[in-house]
Amino acid sequence: MTDIETKCGFVTLLGASNAGKSTLVNYMVGTKVSIVTPKVQTTRSLVRGIFVKDNCEIVLVDTPGIFKPKRRLDRAMIAAAWQEAEYTDMRLLLVDAKRGENDDTYSIIDSLNKNKQRSVLVLNKSDLVKQDKLLKLSEKLNKAGFFCETFILSAMTGEGVGQLEDYLISNMPVGPFMFPEDQVSDLPNRLLAAEITREKLYMNLNQELPYISTVQTDSFKENGNAIRIDQTIYVEKPNQKQIVLGRHGSMIKKIGMQSREELEKLFDCRVHLFLFVKVRDRWTENPEHYRDWGLDFNA
Repeated sequence: MTDIETKCGFVTLLGASNAGKSTLVNYMVGTKVSIVTPKVQTTRSLVRGIFVKDNCEIVLVDTPGIFKPKRRLDRAMIAAAWQEAEYTDMRLLLVDAKRGENDDTYSIIDSLNKNKQRSVLVLNKSDLVKQDKLLKLSEKLNKAGFFCETFILSAMTGEGVGQLEDYLISNMPVGPFMFPEDQVSDLPNRLLAAEITREKLYMNLNQELPYISTVQTDSFKENGNAIRIDQTIYVEKPNQKQIVLGRHGSMIKKIGMQSREELEKLFDCRVHLFLFVKVRDRWTENPEHYRDWGLDFNA
């Protein structure tokens, strides 16, 4: 049997909120490992998706969007993103080309420049922007930062992603795989299940409520070809609990149904999902949640 040289490395995705980092990770991995919503600040913890191609394994690290922090949770999320970027093999700065340049993106570029962290510029959502605008945006951002390469792509359609994949593979260090070839993420199933339910909260609830709620998996039990999952949705005030429950329980039933259907597709088995809603004042000041997300409570 001939030994085949393998490559393995880490690639950290940075960017402002809603730049499309999670969408790109999911597309490259080939399945959902990170939740996606139209709302900003969806990703709270580091999510590692595992991409394998041509004897190369790349661990794609999806990070929370970087913005000006206002709360403890914001600070912890942003600190985790920068800490991961410091020790990675390559950094991708994703920019929403449709939104264009903004203060958050320039702030990220300034930090990369200050720390002398060369990165790859990725202009995402190219399917929504005219070519001349893309070229102008690329020129402006390349003048502001020190990028070793620029890619223009659509993480939603996959257009241009193949070229980025080839570039990353060619720049990964030689080494053994860190994960089994059939593993798509290092996220534990109980945490992935909580993230899926939180995604449905974001999709169904308006305004600020999703940001002051969280989901915790209390129990995850496999029994033959079925899984029983018990989860608690935490909110900060009694009136928020009523919104999550909905009239005669209609909202919680809708969220539960949507979450269960997606979990059954992900786990390829029957899922019995039980949701509970509890009021926990100032839950964002509880270190337990930060441990679950792999965040530093004192950041």
